[in-house]
Amino acid sequence: MADGTQHALKRVRPPRVQLTYDVETGDAIEKMELPFIVGVMADLAGKNNSELPPLSERKFSEIDRDNFNDAMASIKPTIAVSVPNKLNDEGGNINAELTFKSMDDFEPVNVIKQVGPLKELYDARTRLNDLLAKLDGNDDLDQLLGDVVANTERQSEVKEAVNGLPQASASEDETGTDGVDEPEEG
Repeated sequence: MADGTQHALKRVRPPRVQLTYDVETGDAIEKMELPFIVGVMADLAGKNNSELPPLSERKFSEIDRDNFNDAMASIKPTIAVSVPNKLNDEGGNINAELTFKSMDDFEPVNVIKQVGPLKELYDARTRLNDLLAKLDGNDDLDQLLGDVVANTERQSEVKEAVNGLPQASASEDETGTDGVDEPEEG
């Protein structure tokens, strides 16, 4: 006799909660198992701007570990925050709207990428780390940058050259271009 879906799942992935009760049928006691099903009715979208259907038209969605990120992407939980600006002495607040489409969006780096001023600092840090990686073992570049730091005239030349460069676009950042050109010898 073929087992039902519930028994097949028990072999593959046993449930964490097992409810059983004893039933007396005649002189025998049978152990019966109840399925543990939880239904949550809630607006989990937070400050999401999209129109939600009326409660009577909403359907239950089965959510498990395999489709959790898909469920989050469809709900798009959003939160608007305003925090004190500790990045500079000007004070004020930093306003941000955070949207979470998967569990990975809760990681600190992904939260930073959603807040404008923090993203700028993170991108600058990434570029500095890339520069350090290029300096590792490249004595010519190390010497050239040492000369620029020591010579104020060269610093102004570099600043003028950098100001004349076009700004890196978001599409270049996604493709891995870091916007830093190799210095020319000469």
